[in-house]
Amino acid sequence: MAQNVSVFLGIWSIFVLVLIQESRPYSWDEWWTYDGISGPAFWGLINPEWSLCNKGRRQSPVNLEPKRLLYDRNLQPLHVDKHRVEGVLNNTGHGIVFTVANDTRHPVNISGGPLSYRYQFQEIHLHYGLFDNRGSEHTVDGYAFPAEVYQILFNIITYLIFFFFLSKQFLMYMEIKILFSQIQIFGFNSQLYNNFSDALHRPQGVVAVSLLLQIGDQSNPTLRRFLDRLNEIKYNDEEIPIQPFSVRELMPDTKHYMTYEGSITMPACHETTSWIILNKPIYITKQQLISLRTLMQGDKRHSKAPLGNNFRPTQPLHHRPVRTNIDFNIQDHNNKNCPTMYRDIYYKANSWE
Repeated sequence: MAQNVSVFLGIWSIFVLVLIQESRPYSWDEWWTYDGISGPAFWGLINPEWSLCNKGRRQSPVNLEPKRLLYDRNLQPLHVDKHRVEGVLNNTGHGIVFTVANDTRHPVNISGGPLSYRYQFQEIHLHYGLFDNRGSEHTVDGYAFPAEVYQILFNIITYLIFFFFLSKQFLMYMEIKILFSQIQIFGFNSQLYNNFSDALHRPQGVVAVSLLLQIGDQSNPTLRRFLDRLNEIKYNDEEIPIQPFSVRELMPDTKHYMTYEGSITMPACHETTSWIILNKPIYITKQQLISLRTLMQGDKRHSKAPLGNNFRPTQPLHHRPVRTNIDFNIQDHNNKNCPTMYRDIYYKANSWE
């Protein structure tokens, strides 16, 4: 009963706010947050165009269950161009976002892996928690981590360690210790669509490459170029230019990953995203994580709350397959405990004679 009252009051509060704002221009970006009556549980109610946030059946993030991963030997290595790009790093009030410059002459393309099309790098998003026990959007076997960064070709995720508990073979492939962030790299389908905004709500429109972030003594050199300037974007709408860098150098040296079909993790939660989660982390220092937690949602006059805890809860998988190119049985082909997509015979046509 108390829960129903809470939901009613939340909806009523939103309705009143809409009436107040009706006579003046506004942006829907100002209406959603990660907590309270404008948090994830209400996204689908705030705006009818965001109904997928509540009703969709291919939503992200999800809890990745290692025991249910399907090995697919047809998954090829992912390819990311080494071209250097520049752009702007911005405090959006929801998170930290890097956006590539519009006049980029040599765009970074992502192809291969589970992708049937070529995708063009567009953005980098950072998600993290205010405390070390939560922050990542995706979880592994129910475990969450202090932070997750994702790119609309860039993502930092912090959940890798607990994959190891499931099989001895898995320990060989998942370099997991204690992870504190996730980077997601997002790109748009440049073979079908003209830009990211157009691709965002279209079939096969977006790819999100997820990188794991782990605490270390030294951070990834490319990541450091972003994090060392956080004091310049402490408040909402502050931005700084970022000189040319290689997205490829941000990524770990690995060809192994997990993949599934899902959605963008912010309103309007369009179910147009192919997720690719790499199996090795990159590194962030403890001090850099502390610096992230000093950033604010508001401006200098009204700083509001800290920017952290900007993650969406995990969503039901609804029987979607999560595939991997990590062969857990490579050391012991007699071990049949791990799911696989190997088949001796797929289909056989009947004879017409």
